[in-house]
Amino acid sequence: MFATQPLTSPLVAHYALCSFRLYLCQQDFDRRSNRMVPPGSRSPVLRSPREIKIDFAAPNGPNPEVDEGSVEMFKDDESVKFLQDPELSDVNPAEYDAIFYVGGHGPMIDLPEDPNNIKLANAFYQSGKITSAVCHGPGALVGVTDASGKSIFDGRNATGFSDAEEEQVGKVKDVPFLLETRIKELGGKYTKAEQAWGPKVVVDGHVITGQNPASAAGVGKAILEALSA
Repeated sequence: MFATQPLTSPLVAHYALCSFRLYLCQQDFDRRSNRMVPPGSRSPVLRSPREIKIDFAAPNGPNPEVDEGSVEMFKDDESVKFLQDPELSDVNPAEYDAIFYVGGHGPMIDLPEDPNNIKLANAFYQSGKITSAVCHGPGALVGVTDASGKSIFDGRNATGFSDAEEEQVGKVKDVPFLLETRIKELGGKYTKAEQAWGPKVVVDGHVITGQNPASAAGVGKAILEALSA
Protein backbone atom coordinates (compact mmCIF):
# COMPACT_ATOMS: atom_id res chain seq x y z
CA MET A 1 0.00 0.00 0.00
CA PHE A 2 1.51 3.29 -1.05
CA ALA A 3 0.82 6.97 -0.34
CA THR A 4 1.45 10.81 -2.25
CA GLN A 5 -1.44 13.82 -1.87
CA PRO A 6 -4.71 14.09 -0.03
CA LEU A 7 -7.59 12.73 -2.06
CA THR A 8 -10.61 14.89 -2.80
CA SER A 9 -12.65 12.02 -1.37
CA PRO A 10 -11.43 9.23 0.93
CA LEU A 11 -11.35 6.47 -1.68
CA VAL A 12 -9.15 3.42 -1.67
CA ALA A 13 -8.16 3.18 -5.32
CA HIS A 14 -5.25 2.60 -7.68
CA TYR A 15 -5.62 5.83 -9.62
CA ALA A 16 -5.93 8.37 -6.80
CA LEU A 17 -3.18 10.98 -6.48
CA CYS A 18 -1.83 11.36 -2.97
CA SER A 19 0.93 13.05 -0.99
CA PHE A 20 2.43 9.72 0.03
CA ARG A 21 2.62 6.35 -1.66
CA LEU A 22 1.85 3.28 0.37
CA TYR A 23 2.11 -0.35 -0.75
CA LEU A 24 -0.42 -2.86 0.49
CA CYS A 25 0.44 -6.54 0.24
CA GLN A 26 -2.12 -9.29 -0.03
CA GLN A 27 -1.63 -13.02 -0.29
CA ASP A 28 -2.47 -15.87 -2.61
CA PHE A 29 -3.91 -19.13 -1.36
CA ASP A 30 -3.59 -22.58 -2.88
CA ARG A 31 -7.00 -24.26 -2.93
CA ARG A 32 -5.22 -27.54 -3.66
CA SER A 33 -3.79 -27.58 -0.13
CA ASN A 34 -5.58 -29.55 2.55
CA ARG A 35 -5.86 -26.59 4.86
CA MET A 36 -9.36 -25.63 5.92
CA VAL A 37 -8.48 -21.98 6.42
CA PRO A 38 -10.67 -19.80 4.17
CA PRO A 39 -8.52 -18.04 1.56
CA GLY A 40 -7.87 -14.38 1.21
CA SER A 41 -7.89 -11.27 3.32
CA ARG A 42 -10.71 -10.04 5.50
CA SER A 43 -12.44 -7.11 3.85
CA PRO A 44 -13.02 -5.02 7.03
CA VAL A 45 -9.31 -5.33 7.79
CA LEU A 46 -8.40 -4.62 4.19
CA ARG A 47 -10.52 -1.57 3.53
CA SER A 48 -10.80 1.42 5.83
CA PRO A 49 -11.17 4.74 3.91
CA ARG A 50 -8.06 6.90 4.18
CA GLU A 51 -6.72 9.92 2.34
CA ILE A 52 -3.83 8.07 0.74
CA LYS A 53 -3.16 6.30 -2.51
CA ILE A 54 -3.12 2.54 -2.12
CA ASP A 55 -1.65 0.04 -4.56
CA PHE A 56 -2.22 -3.67 -4.04
CA ALA A 57 -0.03 -6.59 -5.02
CA ALA A 58 0.13 -10.34 -4.45
CA PRO A 59 2.68 -13.11 -5.04
CA ASN A 60 1.05 -14.25 -8.27
CA GLY A 61 -0.52 -11.04 -9.45
CA PRO A 62 -4.14 -9.95 -9.95
CA ASN A 63 -6.99 -10.56 -7.61
CA PRO A 64 -6.04 -12.70 -4.64
CA GLU A 65 -9.27 -13.84 -3.06
CA VAL A 66 -11.07 -11.93 -0.35
CA ASP A 67 -12.55 -13.91 2.54
CA GLU A 68 -16.03 -14.92 1.38
CA GLY A 69 -17.36 -14.30 4.87
CA SER A 70 -16.70 -10.58 4.63
CA VAL A 71 -16.83 -9.74 0.92
CA GLU A 72 -20.59 -9.10 1.00
CA MET A 73 -19.94 -6.07 3.19
CA PHE A 74 -18.18 -4.12 0.46
CA LYS A 75 -19.58 -4.38 -3.06
CA ASP A 76 -19.70 -0.69 -3.96
CA ASP A 77 -17.64 0.64 -6.86
CA GLU A 78 -15.02 2.16 -4.57
CA SER A 79 -14.34 -1.22 -2.99
CA VAL A 80 -13.60 -3.10 -6.20
CA LYS A 81 -11.20 -0.71 -7.93
CA PHE A 82 -8.15 -2.49 -6.53
CA LEU A 83 -8.58 -5.73 -8.49
CA GLN A 84 -5.67 -5.45 -10.95
CA ASP A 85 -2.80 -6.24 -8.65
CA PRO A 86 0.81 -6.58 -9.84
CA GLU A 87 3.04 -9.43 -8.77
CA LEU A 88 5.28 -8.83 -5.78
CA SER A 89 8.35 -9.24 -7.98
CA ASP A 90 7.21 -6.27 -10.08
CA VAL A 91 6.95 -3.83 -7.17
CA ASN A 92 9.72 -1.23 -6.91
CA PRO A 93 10.19 -0.32 -3.21
CA ALA A 94 11.87 2.97 -4.18
CA GLU A 95 8.51 4.23 -5.43
CA TYR A 96 6.79 3.82 -2.08
CA ASP A 97 6.98 5.13 1.45
CA ALA A 98 5.41 2.24 3.33
CA ILE A 99 4.25 -1.34 3.10
CA PHE A 100 1.16 -2.74 4.83
CA TYR A 101 0.09 -6.36 5.17
CA VAL A 102 -3.64 -6.97 5.49
CA GLY A 103 -5.23 -9.56 7.75
CA GLY A 104 -7.07 -12.80 7.13
CA HIS A 105 -5.40 -16.20 7.48
CA GLY A 106 -3.82 -16.00 4.02
CA PRO A 107 -0.66 -14.11 5.08
CA MET A 108 0.19 -17.03 7.37
CA ILE A 109 0.08 -19.54 4.52
CA ASP A 110 2.14 -18.36 1.55
CA LEU A 111 3.86 -15.09 2.44
CA PRO A 112 6.17 -16.14 5.33
CA GLU A 113 8.39 -18.19 3.01
CA ASP A 114 7.75 -16.44 -0.29
CA PRO A 115 11.18 -15.21 -1.51
CA ASN A 116 9.74 -12.22 -3.34
CA ASN A 117 7.81 -11.16 -0.27
CA ILE A 118 10.85 -11.47 1.99
CA LYS A 119 12.99 -9.52 -0.46
CA LEU A 120 10.37 -6.78 -0.75
CA ALA A 121 9.70 -6.49 2.97
CA ASN A 122 13.43 -6.48 3.72
CA ALA A 123 13.84 -3.58 1.29
CA PHE A 124 11.26 -1.51 3.17
CA TYR A 125 12.40 -2.48 6.65
CA GLN A 126 16.14 -2.16 6.06
CA SER A 127 15.74 1.26 4.44
CA GLY A 128 13.81 2.58 7.43
CA LYS A 129 10.48 2.84 5.63
CA ILE A 130 7.21 2.14 7.41
CA THR A 131 6.66 -1.61 7.68
CA SER A 132 3.20 -2.41 8.99
CA ALA A 133 0.65 -5.19 9.36
CA VAL A 134 -2.58 -6.07 11.15
CA CYS A 135 -4.20 -9.24 12.48
CA HIS A 136 -2.50 -12.22 10.75
CA GLY A 137 -0.52 -9.80 8.55
CA PRO A 138 2.54 -9.79 10.84
CA GLY A 139 2.90 -13.45 9.90
CA ALA A 140 4.22 -12.27 6.56
CA LEU A 141 7.11 -10.58 8.39
CA VAL A 142 8.54 -13.57 10.27
CA GLY A 143 11.29 -13.99 7.66
CA VAL A 144 12.23 -10.30 7.60
CA THR A 145 15.59 -9.26 9.05
CA ASP A 146 17.97 -6.34 9.26
CA ALA A 147 21.22 -6.32 7.29
CA SER A 148 22.92 -8.46 9.94
CA GLY A 149 20.24 -11.13 9.84
CA LYS A 150 18.49 -10.10 13.07
CA SER A 151 14.73 -10.67 12.99
CA ILE A 152 12.47 -7.66 12.61
CA PHE A 153 10.81 -8.79 15.85
CA ASP A 154 13.95 -9.38 17.91
CA GLY A 155 13.82 -6.96 20.84
CA ARG A 156 10.89 -5.08 19.29
CA ASN A 157 7.47 -4.32 20.75
CA ALA A 158 4.86 -5.88 18.48
CA THR A 159 1.45 -7.49 18.35
CA GLY A 160 -0.64 -9.67 16.05
CA PHE A 161 -3.48 -12.18 16.19
CA SER A 162 -3.25 -13.78 19.62
CA ASP A 163 -3.06 -17.49 20.34
CA ALA A 164 -6.28 -17.20 22.36
CA GLU A 165 -8.09 -15.61 19.42
CA GLU A 166 -6.83 -18.36 17.11
CA GLU A 167 -8.18 -20.95 19.52
CA GLN A 168 -11.53 -19.18 19.67
CA VAL A 169 -11.95 -19.26 15.88
CA GLY A 170 -10.97 -22.93 15.82
CA LYS A 171 -8.06 -22.59 13.40
CA VAL A 172 -5.09 -23.65 15.53
CA LYS A 173 -4.62 -26.87 13.56
CA ASP A 174 -5.02 -25.12 10.21
CA VAL A 175 -2.25 -22.54 10.42
CA PRO A 176 1.47 -23.39 10.08
CA PHE A 177 2.30 -21.54 13.30
CA LEU A 178 0.66 -19.47 16.00
CA LEU A 179 1.54 -15.84 15.45
CA GLU A 180 1.83 -14.76 19.08
CA THR A 181 4.07 -17.72 19.82
CA ARG A 182 6.24 -17.16 16.75
CA ILE A 183 6.78 -13.47 17.49
CA LYS A 184 7.94 -14.40 20.99
CA GLU A 185 10.19 -17.16 19.60
CA LEU A 186 11.84 -14.55 17.37
CA GLY A 187 12.61 -12.39 20.39
CA GLY A 188 9.68 -10.04 20.06
CA LYS A 189 8.13 -8.23 23.02
CA TYR A 190 4.58 -9.32 22.26
CA THR A 191 1.68 -7.44 23.86
CA LYS A 192 -2.07 -7.74 23.37
CA ALA A 193 -5.35 -6.19 24.44
CA GLU A 194 -6.65 -7.00 27.91
CA GLN A 195 -9.58 -8.85 26.37
CA ALA A 196 -9.56 -11.04 23.27
CA TRP A 197 -10.79 -9.16 20.17
CA GLY A 198 -10.09 -5.81 21.77
CA PRO A 199 -8.15 -3.20 19.76
CA LYS A 200 -4.38 -3.10 20.19
CA VAL A 201 -1.89 -1.12 18.10
CA VAL A 202 1.85 -1.14 18.72
CA VAL A 203 4.25 1.37 17.17
CA ASP A 204 7.95 0.67 17.65
CA GLY A 205 10.16 2.78 15.42
CA HIS A 206 9.04 2.40 11.82
CA VAL A 207 7.29 -0.92 12.51
CA ILE A 208 3.53 -0.72 13.14
CA THR A 209 1.43 -3.74 14.08
CA GLY A 210 -2.21 -4.34 15.05
CA GLN A 211 -3.66 -7.33 16.87
CA ASN A 212 -6.96 -8.10 15.13
CA PRO A 213 -9.79 -6.69 12.97
CA ALA A 214 -10.75 -4.26 15.74
CA SER A 215 -7.24 -2.80 15.45
CA ALA A 216 -7.40 -2.03 11.72
CA ALA A 217 -8.57 1.58 12.03
CA GLY A 218 -5.96 2.27 14.69
CA VAL A 219 -3.20 0.87 12.51
CA GLY A 220 -4.37 3.03 9.62
CA LYS A 221 -4.27 6.11 11.84
CA ALA A 222 -0.78 5.22 13.05
CA ILE A 223 0.42 4.80 9.46
CA LEU A 224 -1.01 8.19 8.48
CA GLU A 225 0.65 9.84 11.46
CA ALA A 226 3.97 8.23 10.59
CA LEU A 227 3.70 9.27 6.94
CA SER A 228 2.88 12.82 7.97
CA ALA A 229 5.70 13.14 10.49
